[in-house]
This record gives sequence, structure tokens and C-alpha cells, in this order.
Amino acid sequence: MLVRPSRSRRVSRPRRPRTGPAAALVLALVLGAAVPSPGPAAQGWAWPLAPRPAVVGDWVPPAERWGRGHRGVDLDAAPGATVRAPAAGTVSFVGFVVDRPVLTLDHGGGLRSSFEPVESALVAGDRVRRGQVLGVLRGRDHCGPGACLHWGVRRDGDYVNPLRFVGALEPSVLLPVPERLRTAAQPASS
Repeated sequence: MLVRPSRSRRVSRPRRPRTGPAAALVLALVLGAAVPSPGPAAQGWAWPLAPRPAVVGDWVPPAERWGRGHRGVDLDAAPGATVRAPAAGTVSFVGFVVDRPVLTLDHGGGLRSSFEPVESALVAGDRVRRGQVLGVLRGRDHCGPGACLHWGVRRDGDYVNPLRFVGALEPSVLLPVPERLRTAAQPASS
């Protein structure tokens, strides 16, 4: 005879809230904790274009590592613009990814930066210093009718906002909530 376990014996466990990078960032901002700095390896980084370009495409991290997002920033630039190394490093990749010429630098300490669309005469293994010419902006990009340089930075394989490395991010500031908004948010007493 087959005996099935009773459903009433099932033990329910309290559900743990889902957490992830976005939840950790929100918690850090709410508690007033500082977002981790780029670290000592990022000191002395420079913009890959001169003069300092306008950011025409913001960094939009994906909710999950494999999800949709914009894993870098788009910098306004004209076709043929000179692209320079933001920091010293070693060229780790020069070639095409799908239909775009890409160059990647390994800066050591788990940091890598990538640039597209950049045509370059450099080859993997070439060492570059900060400010050295990497190549020129040429080829298909994703900025529509205008041209742009897509600049991405990874730390230990995870994408981070490149603007952190050139001091272009303002710190988050929690402002006091006006009294009228605090009052409106309070639950009505019965």
C-alpha cells in the first residue's frame, strides 16, 4: 500500500528576501554607507578622449549579470578621433567583436578597460602608458546618427562604471524630506 505524506505535516520556512547587487547598493545609500572606491589601481586615470568629452550614453548596470544593460559609457566623439589609454596597461585584445573593432587593456589588479569602435595598429602584449595613443575612432558604433566611443571597465570580470575612475561621479547625497511630504506619507490614524 502506498502512503502519501500528509500535506499538513509540511513545515513552512520564512522566506528570505531576495538580495543582489542592486539591493546592496540601495541599502548602502539608505544607510549612508559609501560606495566602494575604485581603489588604488584607479588613481591617476585620465579620459580616453581629449578634451573631456560629453557623456552621451550612461552606464546602466543589468539587474542580473546576464541581463540587459549598458555596460559602459558612450563618449561624444567625431569619427577619426584619437583614443588614448586612460591608464598604463598591456593590450590584451585587438580585433572584431561581431561587427565592431575593439581594443582591450589589462591594467593589472583585476582591472580591464575596453574601447569600441577603435581601429589600432597595436597588438596583444604591447605595453602602453597613460595618455598613449591606442588608435582612432572608426567603424560602426551604436550611437545612431552621431558617433561615440563606447568605454567599458571591468573589475575581476564584473563591469563597473568607468566614470568612477576619472572622478566624474558626484557622490550620492541624501536630502531631508520636506515636512509636507513626510506628513503625506504617514498612515492615516483611525
